Amino acid sequence: MENMGQQTAEIILKAIRVLEVESTAISEFSGRLQKGPVGALFLKAIQYFQEVLDRHGKIIVTGLGKSGKVGQKIAATLCSTGSLAVYLHPTEGLHGDIGLVRSSDIILALSYTGNTEELVRLVPSFKQMGVRVIGLGGNSHSSLASLCDLWIDASVPSEACPYNLVPTTSTTLALAIGDAIAITLMQLRGFDSQAFAENHPGGSLGRRLSLKVEDLMHSGDAVAVVGSDASMEEVVIVSTQKKLGAVLVVQQNYLLGIITDGDIRRSLKHREKFFQLQAKDVMVSQPITALPDMKADAALQLMEDRPSQISVLPVVDGQGRWKGLLRIHDLVRSF
Repeated sequence: MENMGQQTAEIILKAIRVLEVESTAISEFSGRLQKGPVGALFLKAIQYFQEVLDRHGKIIVTGLGKSGKVGQKIAATLCSTGSLAVYLHPTEGLHGDIGLVRSSDIILALSYTGNTEELVRLVPSFKQMGVRVIGLGGNSHSSLASLCDLWIDASVPSEACPYNLVPTTSTTLALAIGDAIAITLMQLRGFDSQAFAENHPGGSLGRRLSLKVEDLMHSGDAVAVVGSDASMEEVVIVSTQKKLGAVLVVQQNYLLGIITDGDIRRSLKHREKFFQLQAKDVMVSQPITALPDMKADAALQLMEDRPSQISVLPVVDGQGRWKGLLRIHDLVRSF
């Protein structure tokens, strides 16, 4: 058992070392962004990318091997944050796929060594087309660096691999820099949460940002509704029938209050007098409400960000007329 405990501790220490090595590399690059030439080059790269996007061009991301995998992720992140980007496999580029590149585009080439043969052979073709090439890697004196219009130094002291062989720290840093580029461009180009939702109609984040209260609320006959003079027996019966966890108390379609299942349970303390009570005696007057066109995400925050969470929300129009009932269960399930 003692050996198992020691082995477990060693495993955790190995994992921590990897995380610390990689986080240190990101921190060191952040420091270089603030001081020295790296920051100036990064700013220039962002300027070039923004100019291309403003001209309706696109960012072509390319790289081979692990750098290629990183490049695919960077291209995907750029697209999802409003910057048109595609990934070009260097080998396929040498055999015809370079046709997707236009003179209005810009290249982001990834290679840690800077000597990836396919990229070195491909870049001159980009240059002949008058396309700028931004390089990102760890060797500023490499063949690729010498061919690029601008080189972002993403060198790391060592890989997290104990033999300093497996691309780990270097790929993590490249990914982080790619994220920094994407999010910076996103903010500069005014790509807001609404635009993000439009770009992600099928994902949970997109649904969370685009769904409105009216898309998820229960309405019409599905909602339990009573008048203020209704007996508690009637309230219990209609609440049981509709099974939404609450009854709306209304007068001529205007919301007066709400009675939740919790309110019914608490009012049972009156024992035999319970059935002598009326809806107006138990209801919560002037409850928190939502408008039909309110974002569902905002409604969820309205229900959660309070000392005591509420599970149902009456929905009313601008004049206070009831339109439906929204349950936190439906919100959570939809997101």
